[in-house]
Amino acid sequence: MIKQIVDSRKDKGYNFAFIDEQAKREIRRKTLKAVAIPGYQVPFGSRELPIARGWGTGGLQITLSLLGPDDVLKVIDQGCDGSVNAVNLRNLVVETTKIATTLDTEEATIIQTRHRIPEEKMTGGQILVLQVPYPEALRIVEPSEAKTRVMHAEMDYSKLWVYLYEDIVRWGGITIGARYPAMVNKRYIMDPSPIPRWDVPKLHMADTLYLFGAGREKRIYAIPPHTEVIPLEFEDHKFRVEDFSGLSCGRCGSTSSFLDEIFDDSSGQKTYLCSDTNYCDRRLTGLAQRKGNARNDR
Repeated sequence: MIKQIVDSRKDKGYNFAFIDEQAKREIRRKTLKAVAIPGYQVPFGSRELPIARGWGTGGLQITLSLLGPDDVLKVIDQGCDGSVNAVNLRNLVVETTKIATTLDTEEATIIQTRHRIPEEKMTGGQILVLQVPYPEALRIVEPSEAKTRVMHAEMDYSKLWVYLYEDIVRWGGITIGARYPAMVNKRYIMDPSPIPRWDVPKLHMADTLYLFGAGREKRIYAIPPHTEVIPLEFEDHKFRVEDFSGLSCGRCGSTSSFLDEIFDDSSGQKTYLCSDTNYCDRRLTGLAQRKGNARNDR
C-alpha cells in the first residue's frame, strides 16, 4: 500500500526534509549520543517548524533528520493513520521530501508515532520515533529541572519510589496509566512518553531502535535494540497492563490488542475497537481471505 510521490521539488525553496543540513547533523549527533547512553536525556537545539510546539516537533525533527530518499514513512497518532495529527505531519514530510509513505507497519522503515506502539512486532531494520510532550519521569515529584538532573546523575530515585508507595497506600495500587516510568539498562529511569501501560513491555529487549524527541523541552533519548527496560514495581505490587478480559474488537474480533472504548450516542451503547487501525485492517483482510477460501473448498 505504498504511495510513491514522483513530483520533483524544483524551485520549492527549501531543503530536503525542510530542516537545513547543519541542523540535521547536530540532531543526528545528539541522537547517536542518546543511543550510546540508553535512557539518558540529551539536550539539543530544538528548531522552529511550521507546526505548534506540543504537536510533535521533537519527534518530527528526529524523523526529518534521519529520512533519506529511499525510506518509507508511516505516521500514526493514538494508533490511527487517519487522525488530524498523523495526516498533517505526513503531509509536511511528503511535501518536503517526496518519499514513499505507507499505512502498513511491515513496509515502513521509519515510523513516527504519538502515544502508541504498533501491535505488530517490528524488526531490526525499522526505527520507531515517539513524540514526547514531557520527557522527565521525575517531574511528578520534583519541579526543578536542575534538581532532576542531579537526581539522575546520582541515581537518586527515592522520591519516585515514595510516590509509588503512597499511591498504593492511598488507592490500593499504582494508578499511573500512560507515561509509566521504567528503568533502562539498570541505570536511568525514563518516561516512555504517554503510551499506555499495554505498550511498555514492548520496549524490553526489542529488535527495534526507539527514539524519543521532545521539541518543547529540547530533549532526545533512546532505547537501542536488545536493551533491558523494566517498569517500576514492588515485590507485592507487580506492574500490570490494562485488562481487556472478556472484551473484543467490534470490527475484527481481536482479543489480544489494545482497545479503545467508543460510545454510540444514538444507541447509547459502548463498543470497543482496536487502537491500531492497520492491525485491525490486516485482521479483517485475513478473516475475509479465510472465509473466501472456505467457500471455495466446499
